[in-house]
Amino acid sequence: MKLVWVLILFIFCPVTFANDAVEIPRSKTVELTDPASKLVYPVFIKTPRSYRSSTDKVYPVIYLTDGMYSFQIASGATRFPMNSRAMEEAFIVSLSYSKGSKGASSRIRDYTPSRADDWKLPTGNAEGHALFIREVVFPYMAANYRVSATERTYVGNSLGGLFGAYILFKHPTMFSSYVLGSPSIWFNNHHLLSLKPNESRSPIKVYISVGSLERPQFGEKQDMVAGANKLKEKIVTEAGESVTLKFNIVEDAKHATAFPTTLTQGLDWIYGKPKVEQR
Repeated sequence: MKLVWVLILFIFCPVTFANDAVEIPRSKTVELTDPASKLVYPVFIKTPRSYRSSTDKVYPVIYLTDGMYSFQIASGATRFPMNSRAMEEAFIVSLSYSKGSKGASSRIRDYTPSRADDWKLPTGNAEGHALFIREVVFPYMAANYRVSATERTYVGNSLGGLFGAYILFKHPTMFSSYVLGSPSIWFNNHHLLSLKPNESRSPIKVYISVGSLERPQFGEKQDMVAGANKLKEKIVTEAGESVTLKFNIVEDAKHATAFPTTLTQGLDWIYGKPKVEQR
Protein backbone atom coordinates (compact mmCIF):
# COMPACT_ATOMS: atom_id res chain seq x y z
CA MET A 1 0.00 0.00 0.00
CA LYS A 2 2.87 2.38 0.80
CA LEU A 3 4.33 1.74 -2.64
CA VAL A 4 1.02 2.69 -4.28
CA TRP A 5 0.93 6.03 -2.45
CA VAL A 6 4.56 6.73 -3.38
CA LEU A 7 3.74 6.11 -7.04
CA ILE A 8 0.69 8.38 -6.86
CA LEU A 9 2.77 11.17 -5.37
CA PHE A 10 5.38 10.89 -8.10
CA ILE A 11 2.76 10.80 -10.87
CA PHE A 12 0.77 13.83 -9.74
CA CYS A 13 3.38 15.87 -7.86
CA PRO A 14 6.72 15.51 -9.69
CA VAL A 15 9.32 18.07 -8.69
CA THR A 16 12.98 18.65 -9.38
CA PHE A 17 15.39 19.37 -6.55
CA ALA A 18 18.58 21.34 -7.12
CA ASN A 19 20.76 22.50 -4.25
CA ASP A 20 17.83 21.95 -1.87
CA ALA A 21 15.61 24.21 -4.00
CA VAL A 22 12.48 23.13 -5.85
CA GLU A 23 12.42 23.86 -9.58
CA ILE A 24 9.40 23.97 -11.86
CA PRO A 25 9.71 21.20 -14.47
CA ARG A 26 10.19 22.14 -18.15
CA SER A 27 10.84 25.78 -17.26
CA LYS A 28 13.58 28.26 -18.03
CA THR A 29 14.35 31.96 -17.58
CA VAL A 30 15.46 34.31 -20.34
CA GLU A 31 16.27 38.00 -20.14
CA LEU A 32 14.84 40.31 -22.78
CA THR A 33 15.72 43.98 -23.25
CA ASP A 34 13.25 46.73 -24.02
CA PRO A 35 15.00 48.69 -26.83
CA ALA A 36 13.21 51.91 -25.90
CA SER A 37 14.11 52.03 -22.21
CA LYS A 38 17.14 49.66 -22.27
CA LEU A 39 15.62 47.93 -19.24
CA VAL A 40 16.10 44.17 -18.92
CA TYR A 41 13.16 41.95 -17.98
CA PRO A 42 13.43 38.33 -16.79
CA VAL A 43 10.84 36.17 -18.53
CA PHE A 44 9.86 32.77 -17.14
CA ILE A 45 8.82 30.15 -19.71
CA LYS A 46 7.23 26.75 -19.13
CA THR A 47 6.93 24.33 -22.05
CA PRO A 48 3.88 22.04 -22.44
CA ARG A 49 4.47 18.41 -21.49
CA SER A 50 3.77 17.06 -24.99
CA TYR A 51 5.94 19.65 -26.76
CA ARG A 52 8.86 17.34 -27.57
CA SER A 53 6.75 14.37 -28.64
CA SER A 54 4.14 16.30 -30.66
CA THR A 55 6.57 17.85 -33.11
CA ASP A 56 3.91 19.13 -35.52
CA LYS A 57 1.70 20.77 -32.91
CA VAL A 58 1.45 24.54 -32.44
CA TYR A 59 0.52 25.69 -28.93
CA PRO A 60 -1.32 28.68 -27.50
CA VAL A 61 0.51 30.89 -25.02
CA ILE A 62 -0.66 32.20 -21.65
CA TYR A 63 1.13 35.45 -20.80
CA LEU A 64 1.12 36.66 -17.20
CA THR A 65 2.33 39.79 -15.43
CA ASP A 66 3.89 39.89 -11.92
CA GLY A 67 6.08 36.96 -12.92
CA MET A 68 7.58 35.93 -9.59
CA TYR A 69 4.08 35.61 -8.12
CA SER A 70 1.99 34.41 -11.04
CA PHE A 71 4.36 31.88 -12.63
CA GLN A 72 4.32 29.51 -9.69
CA ILE A 73 0.55 29.74 -9.27
CA ALA A 74 -0.17 29.22 -12.97
CA SER A 75 2.22 26.30 -13.22
CA GLY A 76 0.74 24.49 -10.25
CA ALA A 77 -2.89 25.27 -11.05
CA THR A 78 -2.71 24.08 -14.66
CA ARG A 79 -0.44 21.07 -14.27
CA PHE A 80 -3.08 18.44 -13.53
CA PRO A 81 -5.83 19.71 -15.87
CA MET A 82 -3.37 20.08 -18.76
CA ASN A 83 -1.63 16.76 -18.13
CA SER A 84 -4.96 14.96 -17.77
CA ARG A 85 -6.32 16.61 -20.96
CA ALA A 86 -9.09 18.36 -19.09
CA MET A 87 -7.53 21.61 -20.31
CA GLU A 88 -5.78 22.41 -23.57
CA GLU A 89 -2.01 22.45 -23.22
CA ALA A 90 -0.37 25.84 -23.52
CA PHE A 91 2.92 27.60 -22.89
CA ILE A 92 3.06 29.60 -19.68
CA VAL A 93 5.09 32.80 -19.99
CA SER A 94 5.38 35.16 -17.03
CA LEU A 95 6.97 38.60 -17.30
CA SER A 96 8.80 39.71 -14.20
CA TYR A 97 9.92 43.20 -13.17
CA SER A 98 12.84 45.07 -14.70
CA LYS A 99 16.20 44.08 -13.24
CA GLY A 100 17.45 46.43 -10.55
CA SER A 101 14.03 47.88 -9.79
CA LYS A 102 13.14 48.38 -6.14
CA GLY A 103 9.92 47.27 -4.54
CA ALA A 104 6.84 47.85 -6.66
CA SER A 105 8.40 50.56 -8.84
CA SER A 106 8.57 48.44 -12.00
CA ARG A 107 4.94 47.30 -11.93
CA ILE A 108 3.64 50.76 -10.97
CA ARG A 109 5.54 52.28 -13.90
CA ASP A 110 4.73 49.62 -16.50
CA TYR A 111 1.17 48.61 -15.64
CA THR A 112 -0.40 52.08 -15.34
CA PRO A 113 -1.87 53.71 -18.49
CA SER A 114 -1.64 57.36 -17.43
CA ARG A 115 0.65 59.64 -15.47
CA ALA A 116 -0.60 60.38 -11.98
CA ASP A 117 0.96 63.50 -10.48
CA ASP A 118 0.06 62.53 -6.92
CA TRP A 119 2.21 59.36 -7.03
CA LYS A 120 5.81 59.51 -5.88
CA LEU A 121 6.90 56.66 -8.16
CA PRO A 122 6.87 57.02 -11.98
CA THR A 123 3.60 55.99 -13.66
CA GLY A 124 2.09 55.82 -17.12
CA ASN A 125 4.28 53.45 -19.17
CA ALA A 126 1.54 50.96 -20.08
CA GLU A 127 1.75 51.84 -23.77
CA GLY A 128 5.53 51.40 -23.78
CA HIS A 129 5.32 48.08 -21.94
CA ALA A 130 2.63 46.80 -24.30
CA LEU A 131 4.92 47.68 -27.21
CA PHE A 132 7.77 45.75 -25.54
CA ILE A 133 5.55 42.68 -25.23
CA ARG A 134 4.35 42.93 -28.83
CA GLU A 135 7.68 43.78 -30.46
CA VAL A 136 10.13 41.82 -28.30
CA VAL A 137 8.43 39.09 -26.25
CA PHE A 138 6.07 37.82 -28.97
CA PRO A 139 8.84 37.63 -31.63
CA TYR A 140 11.13 35.83 -29.18
CA MET A 141 8.52 33.15 -28.54
CA ALA A 142 7.76 32.83 -32.26
CA ALA A 143 11.43 32.45 -33.15
CA ASN A 144 12.21 29.84 -30.52
CA TYR A 145 9.03 27.79 -30.08
CA ARG A 146 6.08 26.43 -32.02
CA VAL A 147 3.51 28.90 -30.73
CA SER A 148 0.27 30.17 -32.16
CA ALA A 149 0.24 33.66 -33.63
CA THR A 150 -3.45 34.05 -32.82
CA GLU A 151 -4.17 32.10 -29.61
CA ARG A 152 -2.69 34.26 -26.86
CA THR A 153 -4.14 34.82 -23.40
CA TYR A 154 -3.34 37.74 -21.12
CA VAL A 155 -3.55 37.23 -17.34
CA GLY A 156 -3.10 40.09 -14.88
CA ASN A 157 -4.17 40.94 -11.35
CA SER A 158 -4.70 44.27 -9.57
CA LEU A 159 -2.51 46.76 -11.48
CA GLY A 160 -1.89 43.87 -13.86
CA GLY A 161 -5.65 43.70 -14.37
CA LEU A 162 -5.67 47.43 -15.11
CA PHE A 163 -2.86 46.95 -17.63
CA GLY A 164 -4.75 44.13 -19.33
CA ALA A 165 -7.88 46.26 -19.56
CA TYR A 166 -5.81 49.03 -21.18
CA ILE A 167 -4.46 46.61 -23.78
CA LEU A 168 -7.99 45.33 -24.42
CA PHE A 169 -9.18 48.90 -25.06
CA LYS A 170 -6.27 50.15 -27.16
CA HIS A 171 -4.84 46.97 -28.78
CA PRO A 172 -7.59 44.36 -28.43
CA THR A 173 -6.17 41.85 -30.92
CA MET A 174 -2.82 41.56 -29.14
CA PHE A 175 -4.53 38.74 -27.25
CA SER A 176 -7.43 36.49 -28.13
CA SER A 177 -8.52 36.23 -24.50
CA TYR A 178 -8.05 38.12 -21.25
CA VAL A 179 -8.22 37.14 -17.58
CA LEU A 180 -8.50 40.34 -15.53
CA GLY A 181 -8.33 39.78 -11.80
CA SER A 182 -9.38 42.50 -9.33
CA PRO A 183 -8.50 45.25 -11.84
CA SER A 184 -7.37 48.53 -10.26
CA ILE A 185 -9.86 50.67 -12.16
CA TRP A 186 -9.62 53.30 -9.41
CA PHE A 187 -6.11 54.34 -10.52
CA ASN A 188 -5.78 58.05 -11.36
CA ASN A 189 -9.45 58.84 -10.71
CA HIS A 190 -10.74 56.00 -12.90
CA HIS A 191 -8.90 57.38 -15.93
CA LEU A 192 -9.22 54.08 -17.79
CA LEU A 193 -12.99 54.45 -17.96
CA SER A 194 -12.57 57.65 -19.98
CA LEU A 195 -10.88 55.76 -22.82
CA LYS A 196 -12.89 54.65 -25.82
CA PRO A 197 -12.30 50.95 -26.58
CA ASN A 198 -11.19 50.04 -30.09
CA GLU A 199 -13.46 47.39 -31.54
CA SER A 200 -12.09 44.10 -32.83
CA ARG A 201 -13.35 42.09 -35.78
CA SER A 202 -11.83 38.94 -34.26
CA PRO A 203 -13.62 37.15 -31.41
CA ILE A 204 -12.22 37.93 -27.96
CA LYS A 205 -13.03 36.32 -24.62
CA VAL A 206 -12.78 38.39 -21.44
CA TYR A 207 -12.97 36.95 -17.93
CA ILE A 208 -13.26 39.46 -15.07
CA SER A 209 -13.18 38.29 -11.47
CA VAL A 210 -12.97 39.96 -8.08
CA GLY A 211 -13.19 38.87 -4.44
CA SER A 212 -16.45 39.52 -2.61
CA LEU A 213 -14.52 41.06 0.31
CA GLU A 214 -12.60 43.56 -1.81
CA ARG A 215 -14.53 46.48 -0.35
CA PRO A 216 -13.71 49.22 2.21
CA GLN A 217 -16.11 47.73 4.76
CA PHE A 218 -13.90 44.64 4.84
CA GLY A 219 -10.63 46.53 5.22
CA GLU A 220 -9.68 47.26 1.61
CA LYS A 221 -8.65 50.78 0.63
CA GLN A 222 -10.60 50.68 -2.62
CA ASP A 223 -13.94 49.24 -3.68
CA MET A 224 -12.58 46.74 -6.18
CA VAL A 225 -16.00 45.13 -6.67
CA ALA A 226 -17.53 48.41 -7.81
CA GLY A 227 -14.56 49.03 -10.12
CA ALA A 228 -14.80 45.58 -11.68
CA ASN A 229 -18.51 46.09 -12.29
CA LYS A 230 -17.86 49.46 -13.97
CA LEU A 231 -15.29 47.82 -16.23
CA LYS A 232 -17.73 45.05 -17.10
CA GLU A 233 -20.44 47.55 -18.00
CA LYS A 234 -18.09 49.58 -20.20
CA ILE A 235 -16.90 46.50 -22.08
CA VAL A 236 -20.45 45.24 -22.62
CA THR A 237 -21.70 48.59 -23.92
CA GLU A 238 -18.66 49.85 -25.85
CA ALA A 239 -16.24 47.05 -26.82
CA GLY A 240 -18.37 45.60 -29.60
CA GLU A 241 -20.19 42.35 -30.33
CA SER A 242 -16.97 40.39 -30.94
CA VAL A 243 -16.26 40.36 -27.20
CA THR A 244 -17.67 37.56 -25.05
CA LEU A 245 -17.49 38.46 -21.37
CA LYS A 246 -17.85 36.42 -18.20
CA PHE A 247 -17.96 38.07 -14.78
CA ASN A 248 -17.33 36.26 -11.50
CA ILE A 249 -17.32 37.07 -7.80
CA VAL A 250 -15.01 34.92 -5.69
CA GLU A 251 -16.90 34.47 -2.45
CA ASP A 252 -15.10 35.19 0.85
CA ALA A 253 -11.94 36.27 -1.01
CA LYS A 254 -9.89 39.37 -0.23
CA HIS A 255 -7.63 41.29 -2.60
CA ALA A 256 -4.68 39.23 -1.41
CA THR A 257 -6.39 35.86 -1.91
CA ALA A 258 -8.75 36.12 -4.91
CA PHE A 259 -6.20 35.74 -7.71
CA PRO A 260 -5.48 31.97 -7.57
CA THR A 261 -9.19 31.25 -8.00
CA THR A 262 -9.52 33.90 -10.69
CA LEU A 263 -6.64 32.40 -12.66
CA THR A 264 -7.82 28.79 -12.34
CA GLN A 265 -11.44 29.45 -13.25
CA GLY A 266 -10.55 31.96 -15.96
CA LEU A 267 -8.17 29.59 -17.73
CA ASP A 268 -10.65 26.74 -17.38
CA TRP A 269 -13.30 28.90 -19.06
CA ILE A 270 -10.91 29.63 -21.93
CA TYR A 271 -9.00 26.35 -22.30
CA GLY A 272 -11.13 23.77 -20.51
CA LYS A 273 -12.39 20.87 -22.62
CA PRO A 274 -15.91 19.44 -22.50
CA LYS A 275 -16.10 16.22 -20.51
CA VAL A 276 -16.86 14.21 -23.64
CA GLU A 277 -13.38 15.06 -24.96
CA GLN A 278 -11.54 14.03 -21.82
CA ARG A 279 -9.70 10.69 -21.79
